[in-house]
Formats: sequence, structure tokens, C-alpha cells
Amino acid sequence: MKKLRAAPKNLPPTLRDVVEYRKSGLSLNHVVGCPLDCAYCVRHLFANYDMKRPHLVMDDEAAVATLVDHWAFRPNVTPIQIFNRATDPFLPVVKEHLFSTLEELDRRQFTNQVLVITRWKIDPADVVRLERLAHIRLTILVTWSGISDKRIEPIDSGIAEASLMTLSQNVRRTKVIFYWRPLIAGLNDSDAHLSRARELGGLAHATVFTGLFFREEIRRHFRTIGVEDLYNEIARRKIFPEAVERRVLDAFEGQTLFRKTSCGVGFAHGVADFNGHYGIREICNICPLKQVKLCAAAHRQPSQEAVEALAGLAGLEGEAIEIDERRITVSNSAEQQRYFIQHALNYQVHDRALPHLEHRHGRAEVGWS
Repeated sequence: MKKLRAAPKNLPPTLRDVVEYRKSGLSLNHVVGCPLDCAYCVRHLFANYDMKRPHLVMDDEAAVATLVDHWAFRPNVTPIQIFNRATDPFLPVVKEHLFSTLEELDRRQFTNQVLVITRWKIDPADVVRLERLAHIRLTILVTWSGISDKRIEPIDSGIAEASLMTLSQNVRRTKVIFYWRPLIAGLNDSDAHLSRARELGGLAHATVFTGLFFREEIRRHFRTIGVEDLYNEIARRKIFPEAVERRVLDAFEGQTLFRKTSCGVGFAHGVADFNGHYGIREICNICPLKQVKLCAAAHRQPSQEAVEALAGLAGLEGEAIEIDERRITVSNSAEQQRYFIQHALNYQVHDRALPHLEHRHGRAEVGWS
């Protein structure tokens, strides 16, 4: 295996801290740097977009130890993501670290959900190695957008299509999600894109669709490469206009489709959504009835005492906590505090200052009436 360079000493602190809590799980990122140059990459938000060559922050064994020693990690409960923030896990110089990390988690006999997101090449030998994992519940999410503008996405979407086909033909235990993102109004939402996405979705256990993070850093980059603003506004949450969603739902009528990553993952594994979206019932109106029943059975409104105990572990003040049939509401919280409670209870947790409006499905207000 070709060895990665050690990460430079001036690596931003947000990247040197290899464990971060995100909505789809506790995220482990001890390899940073990516040559794929997707213009909308979240690495813009971490001041790391210009690092094209992957670097190693710490070795795999130390990284796994850091993950499982994290205050928020719960064996067999906490969902985990590997290399989803600063590199692609299947790059040739990265995937050996991916396998090593997965195998170390599996050696410890954890049964946690583990999510791996890629748009790169997966070959049959890779699948053989993934299929040897016996304990962790692994999901590979293959990202595809169909964007042909090389300024925005230099990587041919055919690479992801080939990886999806390889997985479809070879997996038994591993689950596969067709991760249709980012869908951008007027760019990759044509009838031809929708038709191709429907075909590709048939190769996976489920399809999940989502929109574009359009933060100021990303808009600024688009302008430097000559791409006009894709939307008139920037937003904290992903932008996915209501009209685009309507066209997607029409195009996928009769085929399994999910708005949320964790919903698709739960369906693929035959378990309830680990993010507790069932409380926000309008999200569920496109889910298969079988999945809705699973999530309904798992939906239990927690007690004030249980929430306050978890809030205490997360360092969150408990005086302003409110609980209803849809969500837990807290104040002055950080994302990792909310997500820890959310995954521990399988129940949505929202901050008062950042409300999720009904029927927006946690999306930006841009494009909604």
C-alpha cells in the first residue's frame, strides 16, 4: 500500500479533531484531502478545499480508539460515518485505511450502523473485502448527480454508475443506497436526469435524494470558476425547492424513495430510522408502509427525566427542555449535543432558534411558498 503523507502541522483545528458529530452519525475523518474537485464540496467550509492530496492525521488504530473513547459513542447504538467530510473513502490511496478502520470496528464486534459515502470506483475485490465484515451494519451510499458541467463536477457520473452496478451484482450482506445529490433546480433536474435516476435507483436497496448546501464559501468558489449563482440566496440548510421535489416524487411513483439518509438506511437494513423522523410525520408520506410501521413501533415519547439525563451528559442545560409527540425542543444547543440525544432516544431534537417548519422537511426556505 502506498503510504499517505502525514497531515501538515497547520491543518485547521476542525480537521485535526478527527471525530465530529453529524446528523447521520459520529463522523471519523482521519484522512483529509481530495483530488476530485467537486465545486460544491463541504471542504470549502473547513478551509481545506485546496488540499488535493490525501493526508493522514493519525493511524487507523488510533483513530478507532479516539472514536470509541469519544464521550458520545455508545456501542451498538451510535451510527458511524467514515471519511465523509474531507476525502473520498474509495480513492486508491485511501481505501486501505477505510478497510482497516471498518475491520477494526468489526473486530470489536460492534453492531453499530456504519455509513460510507463515495462517488469513486468500487471493484469486485473491494466488495469481497466488505462482505467479510460480520458485525457492523454497513451501508455504502453511492453519490450520483448527473451534472455534466465539468466546472462544477469534473468527475464523470459514469464512475458512480459503474460502482453501483458492481455493488448490485456482488453484495449479499452489505446494503447499498443510491445517493442522488445534489439535485439543483435548472441544472440536473431535467426529464432525462429524472429518468436515469429512476433506472439507477433500481440497482440499490433504496434511493435517497437531497439538495445543495449553498453557503457563502461555496457561492464564492462558484463565482471564481465562472459559474453564475445557482440560487438567489445562500442558506444554512440544504436548498431543495418545492417544485423540484414535486417532479422527483412524480418521476419515482411506484419506486422506493426517501427524503432522509437515515430513513433509507433503516429501510435497507429492515430497522427503524435511527434519527426518529417518524415524529415529523409529513416526512413519512412517501415511505413504504412496511417501513412506516417499523418506525411507528419504535417511536416512544421519552420522559423528561431521560432527556434531562442525556442533556447533562452532553453538557446542555435542561431547564428549557420541552417534549411533545413530534420532537424534543432545546435552547442554546450545538449540533453534536442535539444529535447525541437524538440517536440515544431515536427521537427528533430541535433548537428553538433553528425551527424546522412543517412540510419543509428540514430544508432551507428557498423555493418554498
